[in-house]
Amino acid sequence: MHPRRKFIASLIAASFVCAAASTSALAADQVIRVGTLKLMHGITPYFYDKFTPPGYKIEVIPFETPTDGKNAVVTRSVDFGTYGLAAATLGAAAGEPVVIVAAQCNRGMAVVARADSKIASIKDLKGQRVGILPGSTQEVVILDRLKQEGMTVKDIKPVRVSFSEMASALERNDIDAFVGAEPGPSISVSRGIGKIVEYPYSTPTGTVNMVMTTHADNLKNKQELIKVFLKVHRQATEYAMANRGAFVEMSEQKLGLPAKVVELAAPNVELTWKLDDEWIKRAKYYGSQMLDKKQIRQLPDYGKFIDASFNQQVK
Repeated sequence: MHPRRKFIASLIAASFVCAAASTSALAADQVIRVGTLKLMHGITPYFYDKFTPPGYKIEVIPFETPTDGKNAVVTRSVDFGTYGLAAATLGAAAGEPVVIVAAQCNRGMAVVARADSKIASIKDLKGQRVGILPGSTQEVVILDRLKQEGMTVKDIKPVRVSFSEMASALERNDIDAFVGAEPGPSISVSRGIGKIVEYPYSTPTGTVNMVMTTHADNLKNKQELIKVFLKVHRQATEYAMANRGAFVEMSEQKLGLPAKVVELAAPNVELTWKLDDEWIKRAKYYGSQMLDKKQIRQLPDYGKFIDASFNQQVK
């Protein structure tokens, strides 16, 4: 063979080898896209990298509202998404392919009022401007708390406010109180603007808050991926709960929070992963409250909406 032709042939062969190696490397690195909210109790996904096995890569996508997170799961923009039980229930009740495969967190809520106000109880919210995010878990919980006190939403003046804006709205005096999610309540308290009226966990819903979901099709087509992911989710959850320093540092880094705010909020955030009978019972009660308040037209099919089978296999 002519030397020049031999050289060109060698270059072509080498390029095929490199391309094949590159393709193989890319194929081995499967990206798992995970959506989460910009909240302290949505911080767990940022610890996933520490426990992700070889061959997988985690991409965390933050969302502003629970509805955004739920829609991302429905449209397959993410493989897994964590947000409030309310948004998940709304989607499932409407026939959307949303399935809860794990818990994400308990607690993380608080009813906050201006520090200089006379509001000291739920009953004191009567006639007051209360910041509430429609479609959130907090909305259903506060409506249930009002009912326990012999009140309805008509007894207050609800104002639509996103979680990230609640502390600022209270500081501007746009609202008199809010039903928020951490770190909003702790931001208000640390600034001397707000005070905790109560942590609203006395309803049968208890402390249930955020859930981890996936698209229904994944239960059929991506079972191994779900198993891999849930193991990572459990390990990251247990690590974050056992390492307060790491929890504080990650919240500072990803949410831009001062350490004192995180320290104040941390006792009100219980990261979790397990779906047990008690959790499912509370979730079903929560759905009944949404139906009672006409936020949904029918209950989800809980046999399909909550799938604890993968969760129970995690070791």
